[in-house]
Amino acid sequence: MTCKKELAESRDYTQQDAEFMREAIRLSSDNVDNGGGPFGAVIVRNGEIVATGVNRVVPNNDPTAHAEVCAIRAACQKLGTFELDDCTIYSSCEPCPMCLSAIYWSRIKRLCYANTKHDAKDIDFDDSFIYDQLDLPYEQRSIKCEHFLRDEALGAFRKWDEKEDKIEY
Repeated sequence: MTCKKELAESRDYTQQDAEFMREAIRLSSDNVDNGGGPFGAVIVRNGEIVATGVNRVVPNNDPTAHAEVCAIRAACQKLGTFELDDCTIYSSCEPCPMCLSAIYWSRIKRLCYANTKHDAKDIDFDDSFIYDQLDLPYEQRSIKCEHFLRDEALGAFRKWDEKEDKIEY
């Protein structure tokens, strides 16, 4: 299945890229055997694996325990930083909206993936409803959105804005 907006499969990758991707794919397959979802991720810096992650949503009862998020958490802990700007992430599948956001927030410089979001949809891992929800006005979303106490909450924002020794992220 091909979509006009789908990124064409690259033919310009190195043997080392293929090895790291095959590790992400192996992790995804092994994880199915271990009670998790069919997703694996590998984070690499300077040609070395820094961290890996697999989908543990059901075993951990954690909807955020996606492979990419788990790998990002492990890499940040190992490297002692919240910025992974000198890293590449290899994912067995195109990241969902949450994982893609985490990849951007962590400033990973390169994302490589194998299966597409359409492949995931074919086995009932469909995230298109999230994209659809984001395009709707708040009052039409399936989750009731209520906005209140902004004036009180702005106090923390002012405090942050005025903080001299903050570490921006």
